[in-house]
Amino acid sequence: MANTLFHDPASYQEAGSYRLMPFQFERRPNGSVLLTNQGGEFLILASSAFDEFVAGRLAIGSPKYFDLKSRHFLTHKFNATTARVAASQWRTKKAFIEGGPKLHIFVPTLRCNQGCGYCQASRADIHASGYDMSKQTASSAIDLMLASSAQAVTMEFQGGEPLLAFDLVRWMTETAADRVAMSRKTIQFVICTNLTCLTEAHLDFFKQYNIAVSTSLDGPAHVHDRNRPMGSSGTHATVVGNIRRCQESLGAGNVSALMTTTVRSLANARGIVDEYIALGLNSVFIRELNPYGYAAKSAKALGCSLENFLLFYREALEYILYLNQGGTFINEGYASILLRKILTPFGVGFVDLQSPTGEGFGVILYNHDGSVYASDEARMLAEMGDPTFCLGHVNDDWNTLIASDTMRCLGAAGVAEALPGCSDCVYLPYCGADPIRHYRTQGDLIGHRPSSSFCRKQKAILGIMFDLIEDPSPKVQDILLGWLNPNRRCLPGAPWLS
Repeated sequence: MANTLFHDPASYQEAGSYRLMPFQFERRPNGSVLLTNQGGEFLILASSAFDEFVAGRLAIGSPKYFDLKSRHFLTHKFNATTARVAASQWRTKKAFIEGGPKLHIFVPTLRCNQGCGYCQASRADIHASGYDMSKQTASSAIDLMLASSAQAVTMEFQGGEPLLAFDLVRWMTETAADRVAMSRKTIQFVICTNLTCLTEAHLDFFKQYNIAVSTSLDGPAHVHDRNRPMGSSGTHATVVGNIRRCQESLGAGNVSALMTTTVRSLANARGIVDEYIALGLNSVFIRELNPYGYAAKSAKALGCSLENFLLFYREALEYILYLNQGGTFINEGYASILLRKILTPFGVGFVDLQSPTGEGFGVILYNHDGSVYASDEARMLAEMGDPTFCLGHVNDDWNTLIASDTMRCLGAAGVAEALPGCSDCVYLPYCGADPIRHYRTQGDLIGHRPSSSFCRKQKAILGIMFDLIEDPSPKVQDILLGWLNPNRRCLPGAPWLS
């Protein structure tokens, strides 16, 4: 036989019994078994096929054998090549941590002109003094942002209502843009605003600096106005009108909205989705009430049980899928994030679903008073009187903040792969650690997963996602894949998807 660079085909045939690679599994209510591994691969098997697989009786060369082998659930010998492939998958999934925090949140003012009962930020009165960031503090905060090792950063303005301090927002944006021009970094700008005091000057400035607008829209007027009043008046008409103005001026892709679920939302799932469609918003992000600020105090009056939230979420998601099947393009933002984690090899920048935790590792917040926090939730907790997760002050240097004892504690409690109840969970590759929430709701950073509302919500929604993935309908599969494709109309440029 002539010399060749290739081995004889027979040398590639596997011999002997196979070995199981590390994986997690769960028997699903419909009788199938879901398998996942830390590289993010998954496979759904019939119960009988799973039993054959783990017993070592699966026929070598069968279709199920090749499915399991190609997704690294089994191997015949663990060698350097197998290790490199597994390491590459792991590295790709965890690439979000490279370079450190990429989202930098600035609070130019805590003052707000609205009186939302579920406000999580512990807002200050519109006329209150002592709640605006000084230029000196803002300048130091910008320098800290640019001192981080991330090459691409997002500068996000929150509040309060940041447009009440628009002169400062303008100065900070211009200053950051000038300083970043002297570095090799790139920067994106986002402003989170209730849109009740929008002017043409604001729109012109947003357009000049390509600032994306994120706002809140809780649904039709009878829901939104009760959730988000301004004095004795409703704000729905103003917000809807200003969303349209932003879309016309900035482009539809630069305007996004999210809604907060209260007891008033529960009977209005379809109406809420229809409201977004009527405004040309092709994504609705459905979120629950947060346990911070005024929201914690009003939870009994405005909140709903986790079970009712999940029923509401499922109803809204089913309606969204129904609309997509009829040709109306809209997605649910949280579902899109989870599908990206499940169906692609890449991680996402959504802080709540990161392991290691996004708190401090993916986001840093600079408060109006110069204090620096590991996340927006850490700041909210401090406004409630508990500054546990304050990393320091804008006058500190970057390395001091990022290597603080607080960050070490978050790092120790923020790796889901090492947490009890998470390390062997089938949804581990797609979930995240949230130590600050568990500290707030359960009294310690690690928390007790069986009674954790965060954990129960994640498992329920991820279960819904895999129900959809297992759905045999080609239309459903096309819709889910369409939500992953940025070239499709159904995927907006919402900041929470970055």
